[in-house]
Amino acid sequence: MRTAQYKRTTKETDISAALCLDGGEVKIDTGIPFFDHMLTAFAVHGGFGLVIDCKGDLQVDCHHTVEDTGIVIGKMFEKALGDKCKIARFGSFFAPMDETLAFAAVDISGRPYLHFEAVFPQERVGALDTCLVEEFFRAFASNSGTTVHIRVPYGTNSHHIAEAIFKAFAHSMKAATVEITDGIMSTKGKL
Repeated sequence: MRTAQYKRTTKETDISAALCLDGGEVKIDTGIPFFDHMLTAFAVHGGFGLVIDCKGDLQVDCHHTVEDTGIVIGKMFEKALGDKCKIARFGSFFAPMDETLAFAAVDISGRPYLHFEAVFPQERVGALDTCLVEEFFRAFASNSGTTVHIRVPYGTNSHHIAEAIFKAFAHSMKAATVEITDGIMSTKGKL
């Protein structure tokens, strides 16, 4: 079973989490309801088991909670994938949501990188500052060793934009983590 657990405690957040790449329980509690909704969508659409319990300094703002959750999820993906043997490595997906279209492409290469193109017309969705969506993906990419490209060519509703991004990313990660070969998907023989 491709699984990982992670515990991270700082002066800003206290996070306990578990991941199963092959499915399982989905239970998210970060204290930010809209962010919980996005992470639940990610897990469900990716077919991942994901449990997160995060206590953050929300009295300051949402930044530390969102970024640190991205760090933890990224580290769990890196651990659960191990030497990245057998996985497809690449994944991409277009996700439409009403007036919005989002695209995500990933390469689980060991080379962290984020390219993020999305404009959020509304600065907040619920308690989440929309600028933090990019911070989540930066933290994930850096800590999982994944190249992530996200682009939203159009959209007018920030809820739809964020949700389409998380769903496109979920399907991309699902495609990239599926086991399809006996070796490592690289001409180098190593990632």
